[in-house]
Amino acid sequence: MKSTVWPRMMATVLAAGLGSAAADARDMAELPIVTVTVDKRAQSLESVPASVSAFEGEDLEAAGIDSLEGVARMTPGFTFQASGQSGLQPPVMRGLTANIMGFSSSVALVVDGVPTLRGQGFDDNLLGLERVEVLRGPQSTLYGRNAEAGVVSIVTRQPGNDPYAVVSAEIGNREKRVLRFDASRALVQDTLYLGVAGEFFTQDGFIDNAFKGGKEDDRERRNGRLVLRWTPGERTDATLRYAQRQYRDAGSLWGAVTAPRATVRSGTDSWNRSTARTVSLDVSHTLASGLRLRSITANNAFTDRILQDIDYMPPDILNVGRNHRFRTVSQEFRLEGRWGRSQWLAGIYADRDDHDLSFGQKIPLGSSTTSATQKGHSTALFTHWTVPLAERWTATAGGRIERDEVRFSLEGGSEQSRAWTRFSPKLALQYQWHQDAQVYASVADGFRAGGFNAFAPEAYRRYQPEHVRSFELGAKGRLLNRRLRYGVSAYLMDVSDMQVQQIGLPGQMFLSNAASARPVGLDAELQYLLGSGWQIQAALGLNRTRFRAFRDGANDYHGKRNPLAPDVTGYLGVRYDAAQGWYAQAHIQGVSRVYLDAANKYGRPGYGVIDLMAGYTYGRVEWSAYVRNAADRQYDTIGFLNGTTTIYSPPREFGLRMTWRM
Repeated sequence: MKSTVWPRMMATVLAAGLGSAAADARDMAELPIVTVTVDKRAQSLESVPASVSAFEGEDLEAAGIDSLEGVARMTPGFTFQASGQSGLQPPVMRGLTANIMGFSSSVALVVDGVPTLRGQGFDDNLLGLERVEVLRGPQSTLYGRNAEAGVVSIVTRQPGNDPYAVVSAEIGNREKRVLRFDASRALVQDTLYLGVAGEFFTQDGFIDNAFKGGKEDDRERRNGRLVLRWTPGERTDATLRYAQRQYRDAGSLWGAVTAPRATVRSGTDSWNRSTARTVSLDVSHTLASGLRLRSITANNAFTDRILQDIDYMPPDILNVGRNHRFRTVSQEFRLEGRWGRSQWLAGIYADRDDHDLSFGQKIPLGSSTTSATQKGHSTALFTHWTVPLAERWTATAGGRIERDEVRFSLEGGSEQSRAWTRFSPKLALQYQWHQDAQVYASVADGFRAGGFNAFAPEAYRRYQPEHVRSFELGAKGRLLNRRLRYGVSAYLMDVSDMQVQQIGLPGQMFLSNAASARPVGLDAELQYLLGSGWQIQAALGLNRTRFRAFRDGANDYHGKRNPLAPDVTGYLGVRYDAAQGWYAQAHIQGVSRVYLDAANKYGRPGYGVIDLMAGYTYGRVEWSAYVRNAADRQYDTIGFLNGTTTIYSPPREFGLRMTWRM
């Protein structure tokens, strides 16, 4: 896909929408104020001096989106790295990538205040959802390490006095069966509340096993969330949450690059038995002075258990297996209040990692299993201030000082350790030139922790922290009687000691440090109510990330693209809601070419995907039909595992869904 396609599409959408605005002005409602908390305090979307996308849970449900991949398709500059394995989908944002085997991420996932800082377990099924917020640019001031490119914040719905229930059932091709529910009620009025949500999902695969017969890649999920909320008084709110995701899949979406597409002749059973569990206690209390104290205590665990055939042939010659157990215990205290006209927030954060790692592989000469442990802890102090300077001018400033330590040891070997102390500042200046519009400029630092390549050759055992300094200019607001919401930002980032994913032998991946890179780009999005039931949503992300200097032995990668980072992402959604209760919508997503390796030898071509949906609501029941990837576009990732493997893209999918709401 050429980089000029999406800019022309954006211009066409704007021209068509603005041209019809005067004629339809009387028929249009205005876009509501959107409140976000991604800066750890409630404020309107237009007042945040940063590039933020926000999606209400009801809107995502109406669009048929029930995964983070669906959210990323609607967000400029945000994608996921294809892995073909459930529970393992490292994020990519603004040219900075997470890494499968680095055990660290460039984007933080925060669910109800609980962070996930790895690519492993970076997933959510959006059960009981209130909203999703995507904040782009370094956020290490508030979130610490591994939030250097941004934060995805998920806020689930709090149970209250009013009974609530939504149940949906879905059937589709390849024997797809889905049941989702979300319900809550008060156990004791005004005091104690219970919420429960769940999902059961199963679907046959599409990869034929020509040796054993049947499909190689069946999928099954069992997910749930339980919430107990206690409000003993007007000033205190305590919520205990438990969430679990279980993946019970067959093989990965993998096949040999030399075989017919979506066909293997594997004689080895492949499977994925991964599980994520989170327990958290979230307590907030407003003091008599007006100060608000909040505490979030969490235990976040993910078990990554996989066995995968990688010769794709009847003899059991090559396979790889993982049995990784990640566990992070975290505690955050924060206090917020006002000082004159200024708003401030200060906090303390600490966590402890305890990871058991086991990687096994079978090769023609035998089998081997390598076990290791990785432990660590971090402590941080942070603060964040919003200070009015004049009638229309506001400054936002913050800083975080963080100490991180990582300890690593192979089974039977001595322990190695590394530690870093990092100060991450942020400063933004915004000008509110209109009640609903502002422009801003910001500079912020971010970093990704260094560590150890657990299963790499000794020469590549260690890698350094990655450091980012980002400069951003942006504008956002609402126009046309608040029927059009827009946001646009341009950024330049200086990256030093850039962490780059390298691929060695089959099943062997590790990180090394490039000398430097300079991502530069543009994010733009709009939402527009045209009137008479029509609305448009569009997003465009442009990014150019090239190595300024990077040598690895005899290889010189100067000018090469950072692996997995597309130059262009684009999205266009059109929806029509009729007065008679029926609706129809179409979504188009496009992503340009990406590469898997620093040499830019293997990768995935650019592609565009069309999703269609239509439905009808009668009383409390909604019926809908959908087609995903309507054109059956193939966008396989070719050359994974050092050129041996193709990661297949999913084919066309269609189905019916029934939703009942109380």
